[in-house]
Amino acid sequence: MPKAAGDAKLLIQSLNKAYAATPTNLKIIDLYVVFAVVTALLQVVYMGIVGSFPFNSFLSGVLSCIGTAVLAVCLRIQVNKDNKEFKDLAPERAFADFVLCSLVLHLVIMNFLG
Repeated sequence: MPKAAGDAKLLIQSLNKAYAATPTNLKIIDLYVVFAVVTALLQVVYMGIVGSFPFNSFLSGVLSCIGTAVLAVCLRIQVNKDNKEFKDLAPERAFADFVLCSLVLHLVIMNFLG
């Protein structure tokens, strides 16, 4: 058991060291993704405790959070300098794509609410 705990500690230290070299803009996007996922989880827990009477509202809220997280992950992939697939894509263009897709996503969510 102590060897497994030592291995886990070593893994966490190496991940922290690697993440320390991550640019600030990617860390901000990561924080936004974590916030969206935690918000979705809180909505699911709330639905489990209170109930899901207006089910469309619950579904819209959760899908909005998950959709936003997915779009933010796509933005992170496009903005990352280490990613060779999107090296010709300007960060401004990636952010504009994110904003446009978020607008479409939230228009669909608002339409689903009725």
